[in-house]
Formats: sequence, structure tokens, C-alpha cells
Amino acid sequence: MDRVISRLPLARVRPPFAPIVLGLAAFAGCSHPEAPKPPPPPSVAVTVAREASLDPAQTLPGLIAPYQSFAIQSDLTEPADEVNVQEGDRVTKGEVLARLDTADLEANLAADLATAQSDAATTTHTVYQGGLTIAQSQQSVSGAQAALRQAQETLQKDQLDLTRYQQLFGSGFISQQQLATQIALVANDRQAVRSAQSTLASDQEQVSANGTLDSNGLQSSSVQQSRATEQVALATAQQVRTQIAKATIVSPIDGVVVNRNLNVGEYPGTRQIFTLQQTDPTYAIVRGSGAQVADIANGAAATVVASDVSRTPLQGHVAGVLNQINPGSTDFQVKIVLPNPSGRLRAGMAVLGKVDLPPARGITIPVTAFIDDNHDSILVVGKDDTIATQHVVETIDDGKNAIVQGIASGTRVVSDGQTSVGDGQKVAVR
Repeated sequence: MDRVISRLPLARVRPPFAPIVLGLAAFAGCSHPEAPKPPPPPSVAVTVAREASLDPAQTLPGLIAPYQSFAIQSDLTEPADEVNVQEGDRVTKGEVLARLDTADLEANLAADLATAQSDAATTTHTVYQGGLTIAQSQQSVSGAQAALRQAQETLQKDQLDLTRYQQLFGSGFISQQQLATQIALVANDRQAVRSAQSTLASDQEQVSANGTLDSNGLQSSSVQQSRATEQVALATAQQVRTQIAKATIVSPIDGVVVNRNLNVGEYPGTRQIFTLQQTDPTYAIVRGSGAQVADIANGAAATVVASDVSRTPLQGHVAGVLNQINPGSTDFQVKIVLPNPSGRLRAGMAVLGKVDLPPARGITIPVTAFIDDNHDSILVVGKDDTIATQHVVETIDDGKNAIVQGIASGTRVVSDGQTSVGDGQKVAVR
């Protein structure tokens, strides 16, 4: 028996206790499980706050408005002969919009010109008459001077004779009657001299009063009066010419006819007969609060997008910042001048204007780092990679980055303020 058992292969011999040992090993393994590993900290993107310069801008909504609006009226009481434009027509500066009838004005002009011509003839007559009167006055002076000289010579001669007669009378050579006659003759001569002097003075006064045609005097004033009458007639004629010119109503601008209130045969009256709008350039009128417009300066560059026409930005500049729209309101207007050669921008279209502000410098972070719409809080990462909420004050931004107060340069700021991390939480910085 022992000999048979010894010949069996060893590999086929199984100890009767082997399954029990394996079962015990499996039971021992189930009773001692491994402990789970803790989850890794959340990963966040971090930006280091640095001092930098920004070129900020302010974005404001608004509308397109015409550069200028012209209300055209006429003070002429004449009917319209022709009206050449319709509402919506584009017109150029100097283009004829309408013509009024001028038949009666032309007649008035002809009458005024005839009056002016008659007054001109009267002026010529007055000049000749004045020249004649002045010449005659001067001749009268010359005659009076000659008469005075003659009277003075006669007086001198008769005076010498009187002296001789007095000597002869004293010697008894002539009679008392002859002496008296000579005395009376000298007295008459003296009276003649005084009369000649008076006549000369009168003639000289006449010459002085008449003056000359080119200086002050009666004749010069008569000529000036006649010329003034002529000028009045010419001025009246020119006034009628102006009225005739006004009868042709032309466009003062390159623009668009937005209102027509005149038909052929109608009288303009006192109403507004045309309304024109200048659309090149045009205005983008954008609105904002006091804080939004406080740093906007006249002449600042601006970019405007009109979604109704094209999303291609249009370049312009600020023409003015207007005060509150309505008393007591907090809305302000900014006028941006835009080129509009094609006329595609029309009054009333909605736009979004971006106005450049003065450059600024300070501690800069991404605008995405703010955790609220007020832009007054951000998340910062401490030295131990722990999250903390930090209150800041935003001074300006350019749409991508903002300058803030309340943190130092070198502070690690969570780039995305809307990420799901909170105060005291450990993070993995990337």
C-alpha cells in the first residue's frame, strides 16, 4: 500500500485544508478597506495687480440728430409760380426750391428807377444853377469893389477941392455959397463911399453864403439835397430788387426736405413753407449721467455704431457736452459730430457712442475680476493660497481693465470674480 501511494504525482496531491486557508485570506481582506484621498483644491486663474496706464472710454446710448434744421418763410405777398421739390428730396446749397410771382415788383422797380433818373436830372440842373449863382455873386463882389474904389477916389478929389476952397474963401476969392456947395459935395461923396462899402459887404456875405459846389454853402446844400433825393429813389429801387431776389427761394444748405407747405398759386403768408435738415455732417446725441460725462472734453475722439445701418464703427469727435436735459433731471447730452456723405445716417436712428476719456494711471485689474455689478468688491489670494473678499473703489476702466483703489501693487486677484470660490477657501493658483 505504501508503495502505491508513493508512485502518485506530487502535483495532484491537495491538502484537505487548502480551501479553508484561501477563504480565511479573503475574509481578512474584506474587513480592512483603504481610506479615500481628499479632493484637490479648486484651480483659479490669478492676475497680479500692477500700476499701469489706461486709455479709458465711456460708452453711451443715443440717437442720430440733424446737424442743422432750417425753417424757411417768406415775407412777400406774392403767389407761387413754381415749386420744384417734394418732401424727402435731397437738395444742394443754392438749389431753387420755389419761385414767387414778381410782375408787380418789376413794375415798382421800373417806377423807382424812373424816379431816380428824374432826380439825377434835377441834381444836374441844381449843380449848373448853383454854379451860375456863385459866379454871379462873385461878379457882384467885383463890381461892388470897383464902385467903392471909384467913390473913394471921388471923395478924395472933392476933399482936396474943399481944402483949396476953404483957403480961397479965407482970402476972399470965392463966395460963401461956393464953399457950402463944395462942403455938401464932400458929404455926398462920403455917403456914396459908405453905400459902396455896404454893397460890397452884402455881396461878400452872399458869396460866403453861396459857398462853392464842393464845400459848405447854400448851393452845395442844394446839390446835396438833390443828390440825397436821387439816392433815396435808388435805395427804394434796390429794396425792390431785394424783394425780387427773395422771390426765388433757394436752399441754404446741402440737406433733405423734411416738410413742404407751399403749392403753385398759393401765397406764403406767415407760415413755414419749407423745413430743411443738414445731414452731412450729422450729430449723434448720446446721453449719460453726470458721472459718465464728467470727464468728457470737447474735441475728444469718439466711435459710433449705428446698428440700423452697419456695425462698422464711424469715427467722429465731441462737439459739446450739454447741461441737464430737463431742469431737475440727472441726464446730460453729448453731441458727437459724424461725417455722413452717403446720407445713410438718418435722424432718429439708435446708436451707441464710445467717447475717449483722458489717459489715466493707477493699480490695474481686469474688469472681469469684480464680483458684483457695483464694481466695488474682488477676490484676492493670500500668501497661503486662501481666498478673501477685498473691497475696492473703481476710478475708471477701458472696457477690459479697470483702475482701482484699495489694493497694493503685486496683489494676486482672481481673474474671474464669478468663479465658485469663497472666503477662507484654499485654491490652486494657475
